[in-house]
Amino acid sequence: MSPRDAGGARRRPAWPLRRRGPGIALDLGSARTRVWTTGRGDILDVPTVVGRGAGTGHPVRRGTIVDSEGVARLLSRLVAERVPRNARPVVVFTTPVLSDPGHQAAAADALRALRPRTVLAIDGVKAIALAAGADLSRPLLVVDLGAHLTEVALLADGAVAVARRSATPADGTAGARPTERAAGIAALITGMFSDDPRPQMVDALDRGLLLAGGGALRPKLAHLLCARLRVPVQAVPQPQTAAVRGAARALDAARRHPGLGTPVDTPPPA
Repeated sequence: MSPRDAGGARRRPAWPLRRRGPGIALDLGSARTRVWTTGRGDILDVPTVVGRGAGTGHPVRRGTIVDSEGVARLLSRLVAERVPRNARPVVVFTTPVLSDPGHQAAAADALRALRPRTVLAIDGVKAIALAAGADLSRPLLVVDLGAHLTEVALLADGAVAVARRSATPADGTAGARPTERAAGIAALITGMFSDDPRPQMVDALDRGLLLAGGGALRPKLAHLLCARLRVPVQAVPQPQTAAVRGAARALDAARRHPGLGTPVDTPPPA
């Protein structure tokens, strides 16, 4: 007999939800860290810093983790009130394109602090496409305009086929002006096409660019890119949180289909 509440109404047993356990989606950027957890409707969006005052440190630089212990402390603090202490969550985290080989290992080391049951990595550009609800059966060009890193990638059959990245010009420099920023992004795209002129690139250019990241909040930049490349340019709604929202979609799929995705090896928690 199904359990009923005090008023006699039928209610679902709670055990399936407990069996699935909590989930965490992470977008760990050089400037900002964004966290989404199951059962919460909001996204935590905080600076990627540890310590205070003169002891403040930046554990991620130009898309690479340089202090895994600092990242572990930051993540532990952020999820402490969102995930039960003894829970074993499923974690999905985004990775920049062309990441240093040690980045994923450093991330896995840092994530030990969350005592994960499973850890899955997803390319940040693919997460952006998922957040936008893009048709991944067709080639797609995604541009992630981060505070410290600019990434451009061609997605083909839902995977990164070709990619380029460069340091984002610092605010106040000549390269940070919208015209020069658009020229730099266009150069990444045209260089990618020149070096690897595959047919999917032509199809993706015809389809246009998908923009995300904090830089996509500047409408003038999209207009300049459209004029320079002569292709459609569309910014994802709420572009600064697109990657973590896409990771949350991937997390939901992974929790419904446990065999989906490639787990990242994580050492056992201390």
